[in-house]
Amino acid sequence: MTKPHILLTGPMMPLIAEGVAKSFAVHQLPASGDREVLLAGIASDVVAIATGSHTGVKTDQALIARLPKLRAIGNFGVGYDSIDVDAAAKRGIIVTNTPDVLNEEVADTALGLMLMTVREFGQAEAYLRAGRWPREGDYRLTPSLRDRRLGIVGLGRIGKAIARRAEAFGMPIAYFGRSKQAGVAYPYYSDLAELARAVDILLLIAPGGPATKGIVDARVLDALGPRGILINVARGSVVDEPALIAALKARRILSAGLDVYLNEPNVDPALLALDNVTLLPHVGSASVWTRDRMGQLVVDNLAAFATGKAPLTPVPETPFKGW
Repeated sequence: MTKPHILLTGPMMPLIAEGVAKSFAVHQLPASGDREVLLAGIASDVVAIATGSHTGVKTDQALIARLPKLRAIGNFGVGYDSIDVDAAAKRGIIVTNTPDVLNEEVADTALGLMLMTVREFGQAEAYLRAGRWPREGDYRLTPSLRDRRLGIVGLGRIGKAIARRAEAFGMPIAYFGRSKQAGVAYPYYSDLAELARAVDILLLIAPGGPATKGIVDARVLDALGPRGILINVARGSVVDEPALIAALKARRILSAGLDVYLNEPNVDPALLALDNVTLLPHVGSASVWTRDRMGQLVVDNLAAFATGKAPLTPVPETPFKGW
C-alpha cells in the first residue's frame, strides 16, 4: 500500500525523521534553492506536515493553501506561533504540539536563569577565569532572592511548575494572565504594569503570537523599576526588545535574563554589549531526555493520523472532531 505523504519544513531530529518514515513517504523542504520545485511536485499529495519554530519556516496561510489535501500539522514544541492556526482551523486541519513533556525542564531553566541573573553567577565565573580573583580580591556582592517578589506572566502548566520551585525558595508570588484562575491562591493582576510595579522579578512564560506581541513595553519596564529584573523564557516577541535595551542601558531596570530573542538566532549586538543582561541560546527544553520525549510525541501524533486514530495533543484552536 502506498504511504501517505508528509512534508518536513526543515531538518528534524533523527527520532522524528525516522519515526514518521514508518508511516509516511517523507519530503523535506531544502534550506534554499529548489524549494519551489519540490513543492510544485508534491503539493497535491501532502496530507501532513512536521514542523517547529527551529526550522525557520512558517507554516502560514500561503503554504497551507498550496496543500489541498493537508489534514494534520505536527509541531515540535509547546509553542506553535509559527503556524497560522486560524488558517488551519478554517480548513479543518488538526494542529498538534508537545505539551507537558517539557514542563519541568523549562521550569528548571527558568529558575537557573533567574539565579544566574540575580546572583551574577556567569559574571562571577568570568571574573575567576580572567585571573581577577587573586589580583583584585573577592567578586562584588550581588542582589539576592531573599528580598524579592516574583511575578509570573502566564500561569499555565510551565508557569505553575516554575511557581512550585519559587515557593521552595520562599518567594512571594503573583501572576498576570487573561483571567483569574480558580483554585490559585497567588494574587492575580489584570494589568501587567500593575503586576510589574508590585514585584521585583517579572518572569515571562506566556505564549507567543499576536495577542502577546510586545506586551512587555516601556510602560511595563518603567513600572518594574530600577531594582527590577526581567526573565524571559517565553518568546522573544513578548518583549519590546528596543524598549528593553533602552531600559537596561539607562539602568531603569536592574538587569535581565533572556533565553529567547526577537530575531533569534541573531541576537541584537546591543544586548551582547550590555553587562547587566544574562544571555542563553534558547535552551529552555534542550536536554536529551526532554527533546527525545518531545520528538516522540510529534511522531505519535502524526502516526495517530496515519492510522485514523485520535491525536494525543491537539491544540485548543483545532479540537479533534474526526479525520
